Amino acid sequence: MTDTTANLLSDPARWAGKALRGDWVSLQGGTIDVREPATGQTLGQVAAASPADIRAAAAAARQAQPAWAELPYPDRAAVFRNAARLLESQRAACARWVVRETGGIEPKAMFEIDSVLHLLHEAAAMLTQPGGLVLPSLPGCTSLARRVPHGVVGVISPFNFPLLLSCRAMLPALATGNAVVLKPDPRTPVTGGVLPALLLQAAGLPAGVLQMLPGDAQAGEALVTDPDVAMISFTGSTAVGRRVGELAGRELKKVALELGGKNALIVLDDADIERAVCGGAWASWLHQGQICMSAGRHLVHRSLHDEYARRMAGKADALPVGDPHTEPVAIGPLITMKQLERVDRLVQESVRMGARLLAGGTHRGPYYRPTVLTGVTPRMPVFREEIFGPVVSITAFGSDDEAIALANDTEYGLSAGIHTADVGRGMKLAGRPNVGLVHVNDQTVNDDGTMPMGGRGASGNGSRHGGPANWDEFTQWQWTTVRGQAPVYPL
Repeated sequence: MTDTTANLLSDPARWAGKALRGDWVSLQGGTIDVREPATGQTLGQVAAASPADIRAAAAAARQAQPAWAELPYPDRAAVFRNAARLLESQRAACARWVVRETGGIEPKAMFEIDSVLHLLHEAAAMLTQPGGLVLPSLPGCTSLARRVPHGVVGVISPFNFPLLLSCRAMLPALATGNAVVLKPDPRTPVTGGVLPALLLQAAGLPAGVLQMLPGDAQAGEALVTDPDVAMISFTGSTAVGRRVGELAGRELKKVALELGGKNALIVLDDADIERAVCGGAWASWLHQGQICMSAGRHLVHRSLHDEYARRMAGKADALPVGDPHTEPVAIGPLITMKQLERVDRLVQESVRMGARLLAGGTHRGPYYRPTVLTGVTPRMPVFREEIFGPVVSITAFGSDDEAIALANDTEYGLSAGIHTADVGRGMKLAGRPNVGLVHVNDQTVNDDGTMPMGGRGASGNGSRHGGPANWDEFTQWQWTTVRGQAPVYPL
């Protein structure tokens, strides 16, 4: 392990205009300017990958993978523990980059860092877990089922939680003996790519095992279709996920898709309204609503609807909005003006269709004020479409059955929350939403690296990241039999 991580982070000249291809090098695709969403200021520059760059990186990763998989497990585990110590020592510097590059507030940045620290320790712990099973067999034969790596795993990560969501796939893939080609989102290539690459390189990861190449959709398609890449892990929008799944399917590759969500927060008639409003605000406004698990629909019992909406609007009006790098704010900028324009279009179209605007619905520069809409019906775009903006959309219901019908009136199937004073009632309802994650007396945005995370329907292909699911995703079974003497067959 070296102690150069701090210097690399504080001196962008070391990696400016470059990507990790064994070492930090320029690429054929040119460069990408890294811009701060709050100000538009250029924070730095990274290399941009062409399809030829991706091809070379995948070939190099395939060549490096066998030696990494054969390295003694204590040596591999040490890499992750070293990286955790380095990240812990550089917490403040890393958090500043997360805040400035993603537009997130500091607590969001610290959550990302804490989550990655957890994932690093989990990756190290995977190396001491059993790697297979002894199966029943006849006398004279030992029958084994072993977990073996795929080879090279391609990871395509998004802009919203770039450090966390790159590491969520990359770390277990590496821990199980794979090499990785990481393509971070070109809007957040430093925290999604440069930072984790620097950490692992400084922690002692052998050269070539991780290739980190920022790039656009063309580079992403080259990664998905490359013959040296055996698996793709993609986190991002449903539209792009469909394309990734299509391309990977043609190549008969394993693909893990963690996509969008239109998640329902259900507030029953016996719920603690203060806690429900608190959780609902968090679920819709955390990181400006740019989270796949954000509460896209607040389904509130008619007896609580007006009070819930009034309290939520009051909270929206009180939240400070601004640049999280320079001000103590709760709401920062959206990632791009294009995204802000989309959010505003969905809100204004829904208002024209009859939704009532109680708070927000306005913007200044890249900042969209926290917004509250009531009278939302299933035909309105704020009910149907993933917004990825700070919008609370409230729909009233009259019975538990109606709440579940509304919750399931979507193509998505990621997360749900249910607030009720009756835990038994909540548990009974928890099995009815068509989602991969459900939380009784909590909101929809929950994440823990030890738990299987993923969705159904348009939210994903049933793949999962986290805990025991990492073995399912990043390895495959190999059946092995061993006999002391070869049998004689009757032919």
